[in-house]
Amino acid sequence: MDPKWSGGRSKMISERVREHICLIARTSPADWNIGALSTWSLAKLDAHLVERQVVPRISRETLRRILWEGKVSWQATTTWKAFNEPDFIAKMHRVLALYDTPPADGRVICVDEFGPLNLMPRKGRAWRPAGRPRRVRATYNRSGGVMHMLAALDLATGKIYYRIRQRKRWREFLGLLKTLRDRWPGEKLYVVLDNFSPHKHAEVRTWAADNDVEPVFLPTYGS
Repeated sequence: MDPKWSGGRSKMISERVREHICLIARTSPADWNIGALSTWSLAKLDAHLVERQVVPRISRETLRRILWEGKVSWQATTTWKAFNEPDFIAKMHRVLALYDTPPADGRVICVDEFGPLNLMPRKGRAWRPAGRPRRVRATYNRSGGVMHMLAALDLATGKIYYRIRQRKRWREFLGLLKTLRDRWPGEKLYVVLDNFSPHKHAEVRTWAADNDVEPVFLPTYGS
């Protein structure tokens, strides 16, 4: 009644070799001067491992399990953006300086937009018969329209001031700036912004220059 389990057969492939396999799997075939391949398949990776004498020929299932146990999975490639402007470093230091040492002659305000905002169905939880979940229609009409939030964060107090509008054009943005200007009269406003086109509209720039408001733009692709 007591079989006295011994733990099964020992692994034929050592941990060091398994780590080596996972390391090779994370490389590109181009790194090995294999020009015809862009990515590894299990069959091609197996053939490469045999050719490099890393392991004798193993089954694809064993190779798949080795990769799974080594936390190497098949994933899609993602992208990221690099800056393409010569003033990237200067703009970055300008913003960080405002954050670290706010100027004594003014107030630092961070402004951004959020939207479109609209009513939409949300999934929830409820008691239902087994195998019959409550269903909510995935498609919906924006019959109530959409709204946008234009918000400003005052770094000195941590308070957020916002307006809800149907559009987020330069007119709505300028209206927000005028509200901020009225809230803190006599103080210079340093407004940190991204490169959204309404922020750079000629009317906005002219008004800001005439009302002691300095737009401070983030570096391109630097959000």
